[in-house]
Amino acid sequence: MIKVLHILTDSNLGGAGRYLINYLTYADRSRFAPEVVLPLGSALVPEVEGLGIPVIQVPGIADQSFSRSAIRELHRIIEREKPNIVHTHGSFSGRIAARRAGGKVVYTRHCAFPVPAYLRHGPGHWLYGAVNRRYADHVIAVSPAAEENLLQMGVPKRMITVMMNGAPPLERVSPERAAALRQRWDVPEGGFTGGILARLEPYKGHELLLEAAGILRAEGRDFRLLIGGEGSCGQALREQIAALGLEKQVKLLGFVEDVAEVLSLLDVQLNCSWGTETSSIAVIEGMSLGLPTVASSYGGNPWLIDDGRTGLLFENRNPEDLAGKLRALMDDAGLRSRMGREALAAYQERFTAARFAADLERVYDSVLLK
Repeated sequence: MIKVLHILTDSNLGGAGRYLINYLTYADRSRFAPEVVLPLGSALVPEVEGLGIPVIQVPGIADQSFSRSAIRELHRIIEREKPNIVHTHGSFSGRIAARRAGGKVVYTRHCAFPVPAYLRHGPGHWLYGAVNRRYADHVIAVSPAAEENLLQMGVPKRMITVMMNGAPPLERVSPERAAALRQRWDVPEGGFTGGILARLEPYKGHELLLEAAGILRAEGRDFRLLIGGEGSCGQALREQIAALGLEKQVKLLGFVEDVAEVLSLLDVQLNCSWGTETSSIAVIEGMSLGLPTVASSYGGNPWLIDDGRTGLLFENRNPEDLAGKLRALMDDAGLRSRMGREALAAYQERFTAARFAADLERVYDSVLLK
């Protein structure tokens, strides 16, 4: 049995947490014995424990990639648990601790962003690459955009495996439940409805979406936009909605526990990110329901969405182009239907959680052979 200790310092259930849960749900328990280290009180604790997987809660590591005290505590845990592999998700402290314990180390690069010049060239570039060579046996990049970041910062290509995220398939809610949700959120039957499920943070592009919605409203178009999520931009978005007169068209839903409830009402799902986007699990979940996507051309989106086939890409940070892509799908139900079928086929071929888990375990096997 191969014991893999996952270390994740997120206190909330974000993209890295969902990545981990999706893997653990489909892990081959006949060969692999996963354990998970989480911050004390993390929202992920009940999710992992619900899968019957041991959780070790550690105080003082929440939302921190690096701290000296965390290295000591994580080293103690690794020495006690004796895993075959330590797999870290945003914990540099975990990688250092694992190396000090003499173990194999894998980490996943979940984000992509414009790399500053000091990391692309000169001493910073050399140092970042050297640190990664020292404190990891292999790196998983969740999209080619994440791989490009790593290469720009000096990580050797031989250390990297590109592996797009996967997600379990969702099921549409019943017609009765859909009708109740439509009434609750004032979503008329037969109208055009788009939606986005993402944290309300600047880099997720909600402001751009509202600007596009304002353009479409000025044309006299009738539509609804459902926005699920919480974050630091909530109040600013409410003020923008009021300023643009979009109270009827746009609904802020807050945190959404059952994403299938929202996705089941949509004609089109949206991803408007202009920062840190790689391989959106929310988009993949929508594809499993046969939803076409309108997404920004940023980061990993062009590798997730086949432009013109499974959805449409708009020019990054361009609300006019976003409005144009939405307009095209509003006006062509046949195009939406065709793209939805193609999106489902792409999900089944490339983005299932079962395939993702099997690919990840092949990385583990290769690392153990080194």
